[in-house]
Amino acid sequence: MIKAVDIRKSFGEQEVLKGVSATFEKGKTNLIIGLSGAGKTVFLKLLVGLIAPTSGEIWYGETDFLKLGKQERTDIRREVGMLFQGNALFDSMTVEENVRFPLDMFSKYSKKEKDLQVDKCLERVNLVGSNKKLPGEISGGMQKRVGIARAIILDPKYLFCDEPNSGLDPKTSILIDELIREITVDNNMTTIINTHDMNSVMEIGDKIILLHQGELAWVGNKKDVMTSDNETLQNFIFASPFLQRLRKAYNTR
Repeated sequence: MIKAVDIRKSFGEQEVLKGVSATFEKGKTNLIIGLSGAGKTVFLKLLVGLIAPTSGEIWYGETDFLKLGKQERTDIRREVGMLFQGNALFDSMTVEENVRFPLDMFSKYSKKEKDLQVDKCLERVNLVGSNKKLPGEISGGMQKRVGIARAIILDPKYLFCDEPNSGLDPKTSILIDELIREITVDNNMTTIINTHDMNSVMEIGDKIILLHQGELAWVGNKKDVMTSDNETLQNFIFASPFLQRLRKAYNTR
């Protein structure tokens, strides 16, 4: 579990986050949604420790992350997997070299142990036989799966995903969503996903946190979305006439 308590973040005169508190649950896909400029990316960076809040608390389980020293924070970060929006793969490295990179950086495994772990993770994301390929030789969806394999190579307790479906077609996006959810449940991880993808919201939204103008506007799950009377949520989710008709049909069943 990760818990944020009264998080505030300002850049100069601009207050981006205005006292946001939220709990992200273990073994569930926790989604952060909101319009551009709502503070989602800043909030995600704060949670993962890339930037520091102006005030507030961030707890990893029973540990107050912001009160830790440099080495203790490094130890926590070794329990964190990160899936970046643009995959962030090294173009000159093969698939297996990209996936093995965190092991080379943070583990003391032998080469044989690393190879076995890489193969295990590639099998988990359905990329058996792709070890020697370069990122430029595989599709965008396969690149995303390489990113997932790299993110879970150290058996993390926490998984952060920044727009995991960005640039993917709808069918591939569904496959990536399903894969992230399966890994979350199987490994009992605390997974936090920053997304604009409404399919992700409706398919894997075990817990959904809506930010609006730097404030927490709504908390619920994918079932609550269809019946909530929260105006900010309705304006965000049901912006298109098609989705408005879908919601109306759902509520009259």
